[in-house]
Amino acid sequence: METSASIIARIEDLAREGGLSLKAMLVGSAARGTWLSEDHDLDIFLGVPPGCDLGAALEIARRVAPDHEEKYAEHAYVHARMDGFEVDLVPCYLVEDAACLLSAVDRTPFHTKYVGSRIIGREDDVLLLKQFMKGVNVYGSELRVGGFSGYLAELLVLCYGSFAGVLQAANAWRPGQRLDLEGHGIARHSEPLIMVDPVDPGRNVAAALTLDKMLLFAGAARSFLAEPKLDFFFPASLAPLSDEELIAQINARGTMPILLEFAAPDVVEDVLYPQLRKAEGSIKALIDRNGFSLLRSDVSTYRDRALMLFEMQVWQLSKACPRIGPPAWEADHLSRFLAAHPRPLSGPYIANGKVVVEEARQYTSARDLLAEEIANLSLGKHLSASIRDGHNIYAGRELLSIKDEGFRIFLAHYFLAKFRIG
Repeated sequence: METSASIIARIEDLAREGGLSLKAMLVGSAARGTWLSEDHDLDIFLGVPPGCDLGAALEIARRVAPDHEEKYAEHAYVHARMDGFEVDLVPCYLVEDAACLLSAVDRTPFHTKYVGSRIIGREDDVLLLKQFMKGVNVYGSELRVGGFSGYLAELLVLCYGSFAGVLQAANAWRPGQRLDLEGHGIARHSEPLIMVDPVDPGRNVAAALTLDKMLLFAGAARSFLAEPKLDFFFPASLAPLSDEELIAQINARGTMPILLEFAAPDVVEDVLYPQLRKAEGSIKALIDRNGFSLLRSDVSTYRDRALMLFEMQVWQLSKACPRIGPPAWEADHLSRFLAAHPRPLSGPYIANGKVVVEEARQYTSARDLLAEEIANLSLGKHLSASIRDGHNIYAGRELLSIKDEGFRIFLAHYFLAKFRIG
């Protein structure tokens, strides 16, 4: 590829000028001829011998792409847009064996070598599989998606021989399915799908794949084999929900959507989304503890905002709330229970052998509960700081005030998306 060859030549020229022992290499799907045509991502690694300074390689990356953004995974790397491509320039160590990794990225060149020598003649099967996965919304190992990585798709084709072979095999997948191309993995894993990394046997390539995405892929494979259609690969895009469509959804469902929205912390997605999911769980537990009922929830981002959406089945409660005490014959427990509830609205009385009092509920509105208690929840270092700096809570038709197209597309996927699962 002309662009990558030009960048690699520039890197190696700068390394020679600086007297640095460095090998630049194109890795990933672009190096193996298995990248999707609409993808414009290039991964170029700057390899130095063990014992050398990765900082020197990073400095060359900065010079090759003066207009860049510096990012950080296990260590710093450079991200830039060059000749219409999104390019990551990643320093790594040139270790001799994948068993001697000094950083996680050091295994990537071994992946390229392993797949590149075996995938010849099956590139089209990989491309079909990746596009199918993309079309049914299971492609991407980033934690926002929780799906299949490109490397995992390639290994599946090597494992089952073809695109059709992967789909047929997926029909039989169950949680805990284990695949080991080289038969030398002994490490135990607990994820839904285990694909032993052929170059690093202790690692599960499918570690980021969630159970739901694995089963969604299996269901889509079953549906496609029963009735193949082009739109499995290229589904129609959902349009942003209009005001009228959003109102119609709320009315038809008879639920109350409550949205918590705030500035997204300045962290990478693989840090942000786990925190959003953890915070979502904390808020769901708060809702449940206080007697409200949740139908479904989701998290997302749009522009520079983060959001958590909670769709309530029961969002308004009576003021009176029953508190169930011990059996009436347990005198010691009973005295402590009554002391803890000295001024009930009603009671104590006995129902089904237990002492009951009725108290005034602290929160009768789910929205009020969230507004008052959000500051008291442990939501993670980055989210807690952002929420303290300012947040908005919208309920029901108040969501209409957010006109952003990305937000309205998120709502369309939430309310309208249907998946082929059987």
